[in-house]
This record gives sequence, C-alpha cells and structure tokens, in this order.
Amino acid sequence: MAPRAKLALALGGLYLLLAVLFSALGVVLWADMQEGERQAIRSALEVRYGLAIFVILLSWALLGIVVQALYRAYVQGPLSLREQALVIATSNPSLRLPETGAPEIRALAQAVNTLAEQREALERDVEERIRHARASLEEERNRLAALMSELTQSVIVCNLDGRILLYNNRARLQFKVLGEGGGIIGLGRSVFAVMERHLIAHALDNIRHRLGRGSARPSAVFVTTTRAGQLIRVHMTPVFGAGPDGTATPSREPTVGGYVLMLENITRSVEVERTRDQMLHSLTEGSRAAMANIRAAVENLLEYRDMEAAQRDRFVGIIRDEVTLMAQRLDSATAGFSGVLEVRWPLEEMLGADLVQAAQRRIEQRLGLPVVTAEVVEDLWVRVDSYGLLLGLTYLASRLKEEFGAQGLLLRLLRAGRLAHLDLIWPGPFDPARTPADWEFEPMSLGGEAARLTLRDVIERHGGEFWVQRDEAAGQSFFRLLIPAAVPPDAIEPTTFVHSESRPEYYDFDLFRASEENRELDDRLLTELSYTVFDTETTGLDPSGGDEIIQIGATRIVNGRLLRSETIDQLVDPRRRIRPESIPIHGINDEMLRGQPTIDQVLPAFSDFCEDTVLVAHNAAFDMRFLQMKEAATGVVFRQPVLDTLLLSAVIHPNQDSHRLEAIAERLGVNVIGRHTALGDAIVTGEVFLKMIPLLADQGIRTLREAREAAERTYYARVTY
Repeated sequence: MAPRAKLALALGGLYLLLAVLFSALGVVLWADMQEGERQAIRSALEVRYGLAIFVILLSWALLGIVVQALYRAYVQGPLSLREQALVIATSNPSLRLPETGAPEIRALAQAVNTLAEQREALERDVEERIRHARASLEEERNRLAALMSELTQSVIVCNLDGRILLYNNRARLQFKVLGEGGGIIGLGRSVFAVMERHLIAHALDNIRHRLGRGSARPSAVFVTTTRAGQLIRVHMTPVFGAGPDGTATPSREPTVGGYVLMLENITRSVEVERTRDQMLHSLTEGSRAAMANIRAAVENLLEYRDMEAAQRDRFVGIIRDEVTLMAQRLDSATAGFSGVLEVRWPLEEMLGADLVQAAQRRIEQRLGLPVVTAEVVEDLWVRVDSYGLLLGLTYLASRLKEEFGAQGLLLRLLRAGRLAHLDLIWPGPFDPARTPADWEFEPMSLGGEAARLTLRDVIERHGGEFWVQRDEAAGQSFFRLLIPAAVPPDAIEPTTFVHSESRPEYYDFDLFRASEENRELDDRLLTELSYTVFDTETTGLDPSGGDEIIQIGATRIVNGRLLRSETIDQLVDPRRRIRPESIPIHGINDEMLRGQPTIDQVLPAFSDFCEDTVLVAHNAAFDMRFLQMKEAATGVVFRQPVLDTLLLSAVIHPNQDSHRLEAIAERLGVNVIGRHTALGDAIVTGEVFLKMIPLLADQGIRTLREAREAAERTYYARVTY
C-alpha cells in the first residue's frame, strides 16, 4: 500500500474513533442530565451552532496536521532511512543517511552511518587482499590476450549449449551486426545463429568417440557456409571440464565441457582451385589437337626421309606453327592464372575404424537398420569430409531400404594402396533396372534434413570414385566408394601464427557453468537472464503525433556483466525535421541525420541484436510506443519481455520523492556519463538495473515474473503514450 494511502487510512480511522468516543460520551452525559440542563444546552447550541462546528473542524484539522507531522517523522522517515540503508548494504556502500528529523531518528541515522563507515573500511581491506590475490590471475589473462592477438584465424569458444564464452576481434569482424546476410556473435549468444547445429553436433560426436578410444588430443574439421555465402573451414577442439571436486580427472575419461572453434575463410582458396582446374583443362584439352598434328608431322618426316623439299618444308611449317600456337597458349595461361595457388578442398584425417563406427551409429539411429561391420582395417587412416561422407552413406542406406527393402547392412573398409575401399553391402540380388542412375546426382535428403550436396559432390571432394558391384560367390551386392588413405598423424606442436591486431576483449568463462534452460523466461531468476538495455532519442515527445526515432543506443548484460564492447549506437534519418525544443536536450540536429540509414534499415539489425534477451529501458513505455508504431511499416515486432527501471525504482524505493534516471543513479552510486545520448543513457540504465537486482531480491522479487508483476502494481505503470 502507498504511504499516502496508509496516512489517509490512519487519519480516517482516528477520526472515526474520536467520533465514536465523543458520541458515546455525549449520549452518556445527555442521559444523565436533568431536563433543565438539557434545555440550557439546547438554547446555547442554537445561538452558537456554527461556532461549534467550526471549532470541531478546526480541531480535526489541527489533529490531522499533528498526525501527519508525527507520521512523517516517525513512520515515513524510518521507512525512507530503511530504503537508503538497504542501498548501503547492497549497492552503494559510500552512501550515508541524512541526519535529519526527530532526535531519535537522527541518533539512529548516526548509528547506521557509523556502522556503514566501519563496513566500508572492512570492505576496502578485503578488496585490497583480493586485489593482491588476483595479481597472478590478471597476469594469466594478459598472457591469454597476447596469445589471442597473435592468431590469424577467428576464434570462438562455446559451452556445450552453443553459448559463446569468448571471441576475438577477427571473429567479431567476420560476422558484422549490420553486414548484409551476416549473423551476430556476442557473449551468451548462440553460435547456432551463424553455424548449422547438426554440423557442430556431428563434430562433437566424433570427438567424444575418439576420446572413448583413448585419443589424448582429438579434434574435428568441417566446412560450412555462412548466410552470406562465404565458405568457412572450422577446426574444433574440445575444452575439458573438471571433476566433482573442481580439479581435472586424468584417471578417468575426460569430460567435454565446451569447444574451441577456429574459423578460416576459404572462399578465395576454393575459387582459386576452380580457376586452377580451368587452367589445367585449357592446357591439356586445348593442346591435344596440336600435339596430334606435331606427332603426325614428325612421323612423316622420319618415315619418308627422301620426300621432296617442298613437302618437307610444309611438314616443318606445321610443326613450327603448332609449337608457336602451344607457346602462345601457355603464355596466355601463365599470364591469366599467375595468381593461382595450389589448394584442395580441406579434408579431415581420421582413423578409418572411427569413420565406420560413426556410419554404423548414424544409420542405425536415423533409419533403424541393423548394421554389422566386417573386414575393417584397424590401423587405416583416411582423409575425408566426414560429415558429407556419412550423409552420403546414410542417404544410400535409406534408398536401399526404400527401393530394395533392405533389412540389414554391412560395412567394410579395405586398404588399396594410396586409396581405401569403403563398401556398403546388402544381401540379395542386384537389379540395375531398379537402381536409378541419377541417385548420385540428386540432392541428398534424409528425414527432413535437406542438403545441397549430391553424392557425386561428395565423391568429387575426395577425388575418388563410386560404383555398384555384385559378389556372386557371397550372394551380396555392394556400393564401393574410393576415398584417399592417409598416414597416421604425428604428435606435433601447434603451428606458430603470424602477427594480428586482434585482442580477446570479449570473454566470460563463467558461462561454462550455464546450461540450456527448459523453463519459461518468466520463471527464470533475474540473475540468470541476458538483457538488452536500450534507449532512443526522438524528434519530439508525441509518437502518435508523428514524431520519429533519430537515434538508437543499446548494450547487453550477460552473466551479470554490462558488455560495453557489444553495443549499438546508430543515428536514424527520420525523414522529417526535428522539433526545435528537442535539439538542446539530445544535441542532434537535422544536418547530423542527413545520409543516415532509415528506421526500416535499422530496426531489423536492432531486432537481431535483441534476440534471446529481455529488454530493459528507463520509462520503457515511451520507447516501446515508438517501436510499436513502426511494426506495420517495417514488419519488425518486439515480443520480448520488457523491464522498466522507472517502475522497478518505485517498487524498491516507494518512499523516495524522485524516480528520474539521474536521481536513481545518484542514489545507487552510479556515475552519469553521456546523459541524453541514446547509448549513454542505455549504459547508465544498465548499471542502474544491475544495482537493482540485489535490492529486488531483498524484497523477495527474484524471477522475471515477480519483477513484472511488482512493476505493474506501481502508480507509474498507468502512464501511457
């Protein structure tokens, strides 16, 4: 209940009590009086009736003033001191209570301030000890920063849920916020926004299987494409978790707690390879006819040594012309393809037995077909694109199940010199008429998972071959895939990378402990959620009257940290003039907005930035109204939950006079910098919100649902725009 309502209720109760008491007293006295006394009182009241009412009302007014003064001094004053004392205990230890009011209240404030000074001194001592203890940790952090700055590749570290824990500047630049067709990376965001989930799951499955076979340093390599069409080579290595006691567990099988992705853009390399192939084709096929002519001329010269001079000169001329033509073709190819490098589609070296077992698991899980392995060479290593090859084998198995009704399959892996024979065998006859010739040229589709690859693409990636064969003696038919063999990898040290300007400014290893929650957002703790704190500057204060957004500023809160490195600070062309009275507030004029993107360009990027987060703003109803007014025009709808620091301040401090952002920041000990710029206000709002979370917890408000319901009960929640 609001303080004013409590005061009104107390006064009403007091007045009612006095009225009842005086009425009861009057009835008793009146009953005890003689008739003459009653007549005298009637005569006196008839003359002074107005004066009596005035005296009663004046007495009530004086009583109300006294009660209100006592309420302010001994009720509202202590409540206000309590709120500020909680701020000292949770958010701003340097705050001191005002020593005003009644003597008893002043004495209480002095005692609290003394305790606060002692507590602050103890906290400074503890912080000093912690600072010394963290010296070695900071040194390790700097070493990490130096190491990361030397990497040429983009680096992203994720936990098992795909949440990003660390990324370097190269990774940030690779996935730009406003980049056309690009994704967004950031702490706490999902890596699956920029990479296919099934590719990463497949690589993790391979790593776990190798760990189970005793491999000490397993890794996986795969190739994927971004939304913008770039070809990315991804090298994945695991991050091992700790045991129950927080230490490593060398005696047991290591537990994978996350993974490191090193990204390399190989789009240019693959294009160069295609160009190289074109060059080789032009040199070989284009020279075939010339070589035939030269050979024929030379054979005639050698066979008919006594031919006439004119005939001999004609054959010599043919040789000269063809050699000249070949030289010109070679020079042209050399000039046209001088920048071509020798590259190949990146393949992963892995143990052949691991590949066969992975194929066995995948076919059994996806198709329900029993698979048996036989004649698998244990020490045979192969160089493969494991994802594409397993997809191809599963695709073939599904076609065998559909076309031939196969009830079981057999996998075989044999060595054949520099190649390996990977056979998918099924019992029964082979009928070429029932085996469509275009199986290998159709895009592979399996269980709703469509791939742009064809089986022929997979075979060509490996530089191998594919055919169907019948083994009459064994009564079996099989598909045979030729794939390149490899030598077992030696234990080598990681390659030294050349200098890069990148620094690992963006990391939060505490997110390793986070896990994917199945609960609804409303039931999650405020400390568990990720937030986008934002603010807008506008042409005026009337969104329904045509005013427009001219600046959006936003930052993110992840794992209880305000990420100043992940922000949006974007001016917007409103396509109308700014109201003159607004310019002195935000300092933005019409000239500054000329040539800036329009709101229909900015809002989609801002929506991507806010994905999977709770929105936070100060006086959020104002900002959200501007966003809602643009839903029809842009098609961008913000359905995220919204928290308002204005309403939360009224929940936390109902007895304070002001809930302006500056007043809240001063109360909570937050420095106000860059006020009335969108990004500056967003950062201040974010710091204020972080200070509010423990204060809300002290009132039993710990989940998003509880915070929203408490905010909706405040007086300020009734304000609309």
